[in-house]
Amino acid sequence: MFDSQLKDTTAVVTGGSSGIGLATVDLLLSQGARVALCGRSAERLEQAVQQLRERHPEARLFAQACDVLDAAQVQQFARDSEAALGPASILVNNAGQGRVSTFASTDDAAWTEELHLKFFSVLHPTRAFLPQLERTAQPAIVCVNSLLASQPEPHMVATSAARAGLKNLVRSMATEFAPKGVRVNGILVGLIESGQWRRRFEAREDRSQDWNAWSADLARKKSIPLGRLGSPDEAARAIFYLATPLSSYTTGSHIDVSGGLARQA
Repeated sequence: MFDSQLKDTTAVVTGGSSGIGLATVDLLLSQGARVALCGRSAERLEQAVQQLRERHPEARLFAQACDVLDAAQVQQFARDSEAALGPASILVNNAGQGRVSTFASTDDAAWTEELHLKFFSVLHPTRAFLPQLERTAQPAIVCVNSLLASQPEPHMVATSAARAGLKNLVRSMATEFAPKGVRVNGILVGLIESGQWRRRFEAREDRSQDWNAWSADLARKKSIPLGRLGSPDEAARAIFYLATPLSSYTTGSHIDVSGGLARQA
């Protein structure tokens, strides 16, 4: 049996103030980890911290507003989090959102912005925290990615291409970091309940539908075999597996968290 208790472990979660990131922080804290989280919005971060402290009053938690696209801010976050909680042995790269655009509608500036976001939201934190990870016993990096990396959509052409590049980057980092004992893996999420989907629900035409009926209808339209959207908690559990010794012989891999939406075998 593996002991998943993480009382002597420091984990870092970027984009940790909402959605999958917040669910991941919550799960790590529940297992005894010390957790540092960051997000761009100081207000949203403060709300998240208040919620987390109510659920885990004894937890060791550090939060700092930080834009992961700003290398200097990320380096400062790495220094401050280590001073507060000790060196990180888990890094969860969870930042970035999708861009709806076709090839025809995506100009050079949009391509540059999208590629920069998807790559540097991983590159900056990984560079900043890698020296800490290398000093710990069982270091792991987990990158939150999208099913678009393997199953591109024509209405999200730039995001699909960038996500595919990130999947390749995970494989490359896993190979390069393996001699130092640092494992690198990722998850590929499908449709996960989020603020974006909740806003679309609030704007629905059929006001008689509740969330369950509306989201089940969406799942049918999207041909999700499990017939529903995923929850942030479900994605967090996949991240937890890859971030802990439960997956000690796994690196350079991805877990599909899409409810069966993936078409490839």
